[in-house]
Amino acid sequence: MKKFNFRKVLDGLTASSPSGSGSNSGGGAGSGSVHPGGTAGLLREEIQETLTSEYFHICKTVRHGFPHQPTALAFDPVQKILAIGTRTGAIRILGRPGVDCYCQHESGTAVLQLQFLINEGALVSASSDDTLHLWNLRQKRPAILHSLKFNRERITYCHLPFQSKWLYVGTERGNTHIVNIESFILSGYVIMWNKAIELSTKTHPGPVVHLSDSPRDEGKLLIGYENGTVVFWDLKCKRAELRVYYDEAIHSIDWHHEGKQFMCSHSDGSLTLWNLKSPSRPFQTTIPHGKSQREGRKSESCKPILKVEYKTCRNSEPFIIFSGGLSYDKACRRPSLTIMHGKAITVLEMDHPIVEFLTLCETPYPNEFQEPYAVAVLLEKDLIVVDLTQNNFPIFENPYPMDIHESPVTCTAYFADCPPDLILVLYSVGVKQKKQGYSKKEWPINGGAWNLGTQTYPEIIITGHADGSIKFWDASAITLQMLYKLKTSKVFEKQKVGEGKQACEIVEEDPYAIQMIYWCPESRIFCVSGVSAYVIIYKFSRHEITTEIVSLEVRLQYDVEDIITPEPETSPPFPDVSSQLPSSRSLSGSTNTVASEGITKDSIPCLNVKARPVRMPPGYQAELVIQLVWVDGEPPQQITSLAVSSAYGIVAFGNCNGLAVVDFMQKTVLLSMGTIDLYRSSDLYQRQPRSPRKNKQFIADNFCMRGLSNFYPDLTKRIRTSYQSLTELNDGPAPLELERCKSPTSDHINGHCTSPTSQSCSSGKRLSSADVSKVNRWGPARPPFRKAQSAACMEISLPVTTEESRENSYNRSRSSSISSIDKDSKEAITALYFMDSFARKNDPTISPCLFVGTSLGMVLIISLNLPSADEQRFTEPVMVLPSGTFLSLKGAVLTFCCMDRTGRLMQPPYEIWRDPNNIDENEKSWRRKLVMNCPSPSQEIGDHQYTIVCSEKQAKVFSLPSQTCLYVHNITETSFILQADVVVMCNSACLACFCANGHIMMMSLPSLRPVLDVNYLPLTDMRIARTFCFTNEGQALYLVSPTEIQRLTYSQEMCDNLQDMLGDLFTPIETPEAQNRGFLKGLFGGSGQTFDREELFGEASAGKASRSLAQHIPGPGGIEGMKGAAGGVMGELTRARMALDERGQRLGELEEKTAGMMTSAEAFSKHAHELMLKYKDKKWYQF
Repeated sequence: MKKFNFRKVLDGLTASSPSGSGSNSGGGAGSGSVHPGGTAGLLREEIQETLTSEYFHICKTVRHGFPHQPTALAFDPVQKILAIGTRTGAIRILGRPGVDCYCQHESGTAVLQLQFLINEGALVSASSDDTLHLWNLRQKRPAILHSLKFNRERITYCHLPFQSKWLYVGTERGNTHIVNIESFILSGYVIMWNKAIELSTKTHPGPVVHLSDSPRDEGKLLIGYENGTVVFWDLKCKRAELRVYYDEAIHSIDWHHEGKQFMCSHSDGSLTLWNLKSPSRPFQTTIPHGKSQREGRKSESCKPILKVEYKTCRNSEPFIIFSGGLSYDKACRRPSLTIMHGKAITVLEMDHPIVEFLTLCETPYPNEFQEPYAVAVLLEKDLIVVDLTQNNFPIFENPYPMDIHESPVTCTAYFADCPPDLILVLYSVGVKQKKQGYSKKEWPINGGAWNLGTQTYPEIIITGHADGSIKFWDASAITLQMLYKLKTSKVFEKQKVGEGKQACEIVEEDPYAIQMIYWCPESRIFCVSGVSAYVIIYKFSRHEITTEIVSLEVRLQYDVEDIITPEPETSPPFPDVSSQLPSSRSLSGSTNTVASEGITKDSIPCLNVKARPVRMPPGYQAELVIQLVWVDGEPPQQITSLAVSSAYGIVAFGNCNGLAVVDFMQKTVLLSMGTIDLYRSSDLYQRQPRSPRKNKQFIADNFCMRGLSNFYPDLTKRIRTSYQSLTELNDGPAPLELERCKSPTSDHINGHCTSPTSQSCSSGKRLSSADVSKVNRWGPARPPFRKAQSAACMEISLPVTTEESRENSYNRSRSSSISSIDKDSKEAITALYFMDSFARKNDPTISPCLFVGTSLGMVLIISLNLPSADEQRFTEPVMVLPSGTFLSLKGAVLTFCCMDRTGRLMQPPYEIWRDPNNIDENEKSWRRKLVMNCPSPSQEIGDHQYTIVCSEKQAKVFSLPSQTCLYVHNITETSFILQADVVVMCNSACLACFCANGHIMMMSLPSLRPVLDVNYLPLTDMRIARTFCFTNEGQALYLVSPTEIQRLTYSQEMCDNLQDMLGDLFTPIETPEAQNRGFLKGLFGGSGQTFDREELFGEASAGKASRSLAQHIPGPGGIEGMKGAAGGVMGELTRARMALDERGQRLGELEEKTAGMMTSAEAFSKHAHELMLKYKDKKWYQF
């Protein structure tokens, strides 16, 4: 534990130290060194930083959502767990709620097929690189025990009989191999394709598409080939017992449970039923969805039936379930699953294409009545389970969060250790939104075991979506369950077909897409911003109301004029302004000019707010809608920063043009100014905000706003000149203070500041002394003219797949941290933060402040003058004034936080929630209850607060009110930070950063001492940058795919307790007993009971397989493998104990039956002897 002491230092030493300047952006080493003389007050407190590297460790915890790009499905009918394989090599195993496991093949190749070892706690996966893997599920983190790589043949189909240790593997060449599951070694027994088909056949039968043993006789194997050939192979005799030929390709086969018939699905949409006694022709041929034809004519062909399942019932007709097979003339029909039960045919249309389906049956034995009760259907983007026990076939309510991607996720927010009553409150209003019509039965996939674990603090995840919806999720105890859904689009009028052009000019599609989220859990104030340049403020209420939606329109458009670079040889110092206007403006580097067509748009919002009264159900209700409007033909720029203060009643937001501050209690605009004007320290209300020049209209009727970069000209940058005064707010500035107000990178040429943000001279003359005095009133220098070499000012080109193009269309180059504002000198507002702080240097008292961070690394503090009395808050105006305080860093500013002099993290003030529509409370006695987190009062003269500012390149700690820079840590030089947050862990604060090069870094506060730096996840997709977020208690998350959320922890304690929090996939369950087949069935039902696969496939009889055919690869070793082996041993011991108990019980029953039979035999012998003695001496005629 390292202690950092802040000693007393004389104010004179502080004033003379150049490193104490608040504008120093380059001082400090990358290790967060302390500047000599870095304190400005008499701080006697000793701050103990308890966080060390031992507290931190990064590991993934759990993955939520629907598996992206699924390819395979498997179900264990005894354990009742489901496995889903994906194209990226991932496997998700699902059981009861809380049992959700993710595992990944190292190769990353697609999963072709999955096979459970039923009730054995193991899973076999076949991947597209022709490798078989055996997974051990008897541990919470499944691990691969064995792998078998086929070198010369490609795997097409696998089949593992129930209670067998021999796996049948079909290949593309038509051969069938056999693998021992225990040793994962290939048997020497091979069924070659040329032996299976007839010798007279001249064509190759194609790949193996089906393998299954006969329910009647385990010694017979049914092999289906793609070209329509089916072979019934006798494993003992090693020959084909019968062969079936059909002129249409086969896609799947399924047995009748008696083993006398099987059904095939074909490429022409037909189903054929075959009888083993007459294999020459199908017993029955049907085209379920084909049009009926005249007699003697073949039925119309349909789409292929990709899979069919034939399941029998004891008390009803069998179920025939298949996917596909629809008629070709119904091209617009959605993918469907057809259920045939007797004469009834039910077609279930799906929202997405069907990948795979499985029928869930009561028994695992294939030679018994199957008794199907549900169908699990795996779609491309959903998982549904159909209830077969009810006539209308309803679906079960899915307990898993499979609908995260119902609309593409555009942003996320994560809140840990939030108020405990929030989850119940959100659930109470969200339960009314649930859909009706689900099956009343419980979810059938209920295997595994799960408990809450030790960490049970409330966690809430919020996701924003492309359709304008917001979803609140309960993420406590590493689970995920939706609580409440909010639709922000309901405040706007629907876009009609003929009136949609206005919104389309701003965004390509999804005009309601959520871009930023701000939530105060304590006050329950919720605020969102969308891509159509709007902000909506919501308040939570338990009561339904009908009211009109209040809206405000804000003109926040600031034109960056083209700047002329003075050339002494050819250009005068002050050229005429008209000569500076370009004839055309390019878009994103294109040479095409934008022509003016139609009427110039002005003061028009992108969307229309509903003007009529709107019914708002309980939950979040719209309080105010703020929209940016078009200004002289220029569309509003998207919002890049957002902050709300419930205590102040103020919302602030900014974009690349400037800042807007709105009082949402009085529904008034307090400030709407360009970023350049924020540097002016005089009275802001003496002049109006600048609007674009009338003679330079930027008509955007023919393009869509795809990001900030599309509005910046790619012309040569030119610099205009003007006089610039460097004075402080007060009338008597000291020379040292003047020096501190200068930008560290300002360059003065011939007495003129070369900042591009300087105001141009409209007259083309030199300014007189009177004009200079007028300029001097505006205070300190403008922000430095430098290209922002930061992530917020870089345009990143990342590969985007075709499927994800729509998801990323509304967000290309739009993120506040990855916007392309590098192409121009515009200064965007990138971070906002409300806090009670010191607005000005050496200010004796704290006051409400707004910290503003820009893309050029500048920090401005805006003073908020609020009415002192609570009763006057709704009537008296709020004054907003820039304080003249500037701080600077490298790169765009990302986040702020404040700490008191004891090192305790200060939370922004907030208002305690009160239902705004509660009619039971007396309004006269109502007063706002505010929680203020002010620095502790002290009689000493000195600093009382630390402000931590993090940008894309570095972090700085400033001491207030002296504005002295105490610590500087250059986080990265070669990359840039995507996400930065100040979080609390183990009751201490730290700065968490996620860098574009994949590093996750933690720094202890306030010293900025690095405690963690791990190369975790390189930025490979814009989705990660948009959705990565940190929160308290060592938690973080990001959108790992368009459909999945990956949660991780950087806490060592949680990593240690993770095993206790995860669910168990395998639980000891006794395998159900097989039904008694009866004497006649046992006599005439075949020889399956006496079939010994070990004798037939073992090395002694079949020999060894060729070494070049397949290569055995042992599973991963290490601690995880040892844990898996230990889990397997414990499982084997449990199974052995259960088997012994079962054997003892059966022996006891047998002993009782034997004793009964002996008693009966003795009684029978006694009666027979008595009868013999009775009739012994009698003659035949005496009877």
